[in-house]
Amino acid sequence: MDKRYLDYLDQLEAEAIHIMREVAGQFQKPALLFSGGKDSITLVRLAEKAFRPGKFPFPLVHIDTGHNFPEAIQYRDELAERLGEKLIVRHVEDTIKKQNLSEAKGRYASRNGLQTYTLLETIEEFGFDCCIGGARRDEEKARAKERIFSVRDEFGQWDPKRQRPELWNTYNGRIAMGENVRAFPISNWTELDVWNYIKRENIALPNIYYTHERECLVRDGKLMAWSDFIYRDPEEEIVTRKVRFRTVGDMTCTAAVESVAYDVDAVIAEIIESKISERGATRIDDKLSETAMEDRKKGGYF
Repeated sequence: MDKRYLDYLDQLEAEAIHIMREVAGQFQKPALLFSGGKDSITLVRLAEKAFRPGKFPFPLVHIDTGHNFPEAIQYRDELAERLGEKLIVRHVEDTIKKQNLSEAKGRYASRNGLQTYTLLETIEEFGFDCCIGGARRDEEKARAKERIFSVRDEFGQWDPKRQRPELWNTYNGRIAMGENVRAFPISNWTELDVWNYIKRENIALPNIYYTHERECLVRDGKLMAWSDFIYRDPEEEIVTRKVRFRTVGDMTCTAAVESVAYDVDAVIAEIIESKISERGATRIDDKLSETAMEDRKKGGYF
């Protein structure tokens, strides 16, 4: 076989590493948004390949709603310590108190949207001019039309009509004072690509990505991880099921799927058979309206 041959994972990896190095080369103060989810964990592995044996040219940043899965928070802290990289954590709870924000009430209440305020505060506090995120085009229609270098205005807002062409893998990071960019190195990856890469690289994940028993609240046909953060109607049932999480966000808006996938190969087999995207199957916040994700992005969301 030709030694120059790259399989599709090699090509995706090379593109992502190129994008990360473009971010490091074009921006003065970038940051990598890290939640302890599989996509941001994949970004960290790619950053290792892009910049080791040196230090990352950016800190890891987590916007903590206070309603995150404890398994993800534990993984976040352990990974940052093992890597020896700087981890910046800012809390939505502090922003709520500081800006006197009102939290949503009722059965679909979530702090997910309030993360935007904390993120914009953090960008201003540290002067970040680019934030690297793990969004992918296969996840949701608003993300499908967003560029790899996504320019945000001085208020952090995204204008879909103001996107720049990205021809021949050329990325334009020029911004005006006060603007910033969100960069998405794995934008062209799919959920299956991510899991095949996790398998190839033998990347450890929080155990909630694999089948485990958990108390779940049954809501609108979905299984929500039961916690004190979730409002419960009297008629809503709490059951114990064998589940796993395809995506990990705020506990109040992320549903589980019933599963018997105890290892990476079994997860890959389930994804191949799946007919619904991970966000379509599990994210409550995306179903609040037809344009829920795009509306949040226009307001400054990740």
